[in-house]
Amino acid sequence: MTPKIQKFLSETACASPCLVVDVDVIERNYDTLKTEMPLAEIFYAVKANPAAPILERLVGLGSSFDAASVPEILDCLKAGAMPSAISYGNTVKKAGDIKAAHNLGVTLYAFDSEGELEKLAENAPGSRVYCRILTENSGAEWPLSRKFGCELDMAVDLMVRARDLGMEPHGISFHVGSQQVNPDQWDIAIGRTAMVFSALRERGIELKTINLGGGYPARYREDIPEFSEFARAIMASMTKHFGNDLPNIMIEPGRSIAAEAGAILSEVVLVSRKRKDADRRWVYLDIGMFGGLAETMGESIKYAIKTPHDGGPTGRVAIAGPTCDGADILYEETPYEMPLALRSGDRVFIESAGAYTTTYSAVNFNGFEPLRELYI
Repeated sequence: MTPKIQKFLSETACASPCLVVDVDVIERNYDTLKTEMPLAEIFYAVKANPAAPILERLVGLGSSFDAASVPEILDCLKAGAMPSAISYGNTVKKAGDIKAAHNLGVTLYAFDSEGELEKLAENAPGSRVYCRILTENSGAEWPLSRKFGCELDMAVDLMVRARDLGMEPHGISFHVGSQQVNPDQWDIAIGRTAMVFSALRERGIELKTINLGGGYPARYREDIPEFSEFARAIMASMTKHFGNDLPNIMIEPGRSIAAEAGAILSEVVLVSRKRKDADRRWVYLDIGMFGGLAETMGESIKYAIKTPHDGGPTGRVAIAGPTCDGADILYEETPYEMPLALRSGDRVFIESAGAYTTTYSAVNFNGFEPLRELYI
């Protein structure tokens, strides 16, 4: 939690739960990525946090944007982005949405199947397309499933088909999994991508771009490598597999730009035990899995939680949300300890919560309002 957020919360009466984002941190994180990977064009993953103050700041910094839907495209355009700076990166799109995006001037699209390519050719004719390939997600704390991507031989055939349909075969993309803490995972994916580039060159297609996707991590409870370590590993892999003839590079950071910029103010609703002699307490917060902390599913993302009693004696806890749903448990297996002095009504702070929280918040589950958000 930044000093700016601390000062704001000390001076402002905020009803909890509430996310507070320091937009200056958004700029700092963007600048870090730009400095460490100067050859890459940054396409901010809008789904991480599409708030207007974030998009407007990034537009001013010269960012491009990775959008997953037409509403996200409209958010970017409203913030001042040019259509040429937007990639429609979702590989599963309705035909009507493709047509709407094309009418808005978007000319760059992702796909990973023949059916999707045919929709693109019909509704966004002549556009630039990039095919997403399957990759392993080892080392990612929030792995992606096999829902997205195709095998290499299929990607080659699809890009040839794209050319034959009058599209521009632009590049290949992949995603090594969100909150990827192992820099070496990019090497495997870049090597596989280079194989597709070579196979297509033999078939008369010179691709222009490699999209390295997102996955760059943020700091939660555990330390992670600095982004400079990821940048060095990635660029070493690019040189290893492509030599001096590097293609254009796209990256799609979301979490690494927005997460550490925000903290959630929450309130302890209840501290209880399941039996009189239980050594573990249950701590119920006024925010849970359905209120914005969906990435605790499977206890994947482990948020740091600060309390007013930090520094005193602690004990083992399970942490849950406020709803009448048995699945609304944040941490039961992960070893969390919280101060023994913690009581109902105490305010706590969930750190590095600027990404994938407000957009996961349910509209009215159990009657609870969506997560409030403030940008300073």
